[in-house]
Amino acid sequence: MNSNQNSASAAGKLTAVLGLNWGDEGKGKLVDILAGKMQFVARFGGGANAGHTIVVDGQKVVLHQLPSGVLHPQTKNVIGNGCVVHLPTLIDEMAELEKLGVKFVDRLFLSDRATILFDFHKELDGLAEAKLGDKKIGTTKRGIGPAYSDRVNRRSLRMGDLLNFETFAVKLRARLEEINSIEGMPFKFNIEREITLYEDLAERLEGMICDTSEILQNALADGKTVLAEGAQGSLLDVDFGTFPFVTSSTTTAGNIFSGLGIAPQNLNSIGVAKAYTTRVGAGPFPTELTNELGEKIRQIGAEFGATTGRPRRCGWMDLVATRFAARLNGTNAINLTKLDVLNDLPEIQVCTKYLLDGEEISSLPATIEDYEKVEPIFETLLGWQADTSAARKISDLPKNAQKYIQFIEKFLGIPVRWVGVGVERSAMAE
Repeated sequence: MNSNQNSASAAGKLTAVLGLNWGDEGKGKLVDILAGKMQFVARFGGGANAGHTIVVDGQKVVLHQLPSGVLHPQTKNVIGNGCVVHLPTLIDEMAELEKLGVKFVDRLFLSDRATILFDFHKELDGLAEAKLGDKKIGTTKRGIGPAYSDRVNRRSLRMGDLLNFETFAVKLRARLEEINSIEGMPFKFNIEREITLYEDLAERLEGMICDTSEILQNALADGKTVLAEGAQGSLLDVDFGTFPFVTSSTTTAGNIFSGLGIAPQNLNSIGVAKAYTTRVGAGPFPTELTNELGEKIRQIGAEFGATTGRPRRCGWMDLVATRFAARLNGTNAINLTKLDVLNDLPEIQVCTKYLLDGEEISSLPATIEDYEKVEPIFETLLGWQADTSAARKISDLPKNAQKYIQFIEKFLGIPVRWVGVGVERSAMAE
């Protein structure tokens, strides 16, 4: 790297919060805490299939597409080119937050290169899942896969197209005519109604659609702080996740730079992992608890999807998978969430090895057939059986809780900097 690149990297500070498991790790709370200290918060991938739940003064706020920085008046927010955006959902979400006093003018910017996700993408998603029958992937049916497919196939409409609405209307009409001709579509889209809807939406977003890449490049060059907010989790990454039971985007650190349109540079990569493990939908889950204990963890942890309401599958912490994800993301600090959910357990198990056909393996198998055969090997630690909700320092936690954290740190070789001990915004030990 030359000296000019070094000086550019040092000019600004880029931090990322990324999930280290199958999503739902509780990234929203840490993002919310860090956003209060940041000048920009940016989403680099995913769409309305993501849901970050934040509790502010006892009131639950669920953000699907909006960056978590919108809750902090001083923070500017970016939805990057790597995202797929369902505009009706975005507008509804904005309207709900406006009732709480949140303002968006000069604070929310949407990349003119981001892909627009339409209702027909949702219908195509549902049809594809139905055709798979017992082999369905378990998508949120929010149209994410079909929207990204359109992008890769160079057929998508992008946010920038809305800025020339006459041309946009021609493109949308042609696409809807094609969609209406697909055999098996449950209903025909009213083309004129859809065009009118998007004309209204374009007016609502006036001044927000722009070259967000330039905004972020300039911010970093000026030494401003930028927080890249991850969606889903690393084990749902389309390349490195449990393929094909993954999302349709790149959820790991590499996509921060292409998904926001900024050059690779120094990154403070914070990984978020639960004190146990969950996943939604189908796919292998070596440490899953399918017994009463798994159900108990689900109920105590309120493990139901923020976006879909689907019950999450629950199991012991999988350190093999977490280490795999941490290495992919260059993780240099961990936020361990929902430690309080384990408060009552006398013993806690942790997966520290995988066996495949009787042989220990050091990484995650690339094929789903091999991953489904993996045998997890556990170590058992003593629980703490004490309330942790009042702790605001890690040193305030019960001794066995501290030993659990130290065990995780030693295995991963990464410090645990934050520990979630409750649902409130303030319930974090550092």
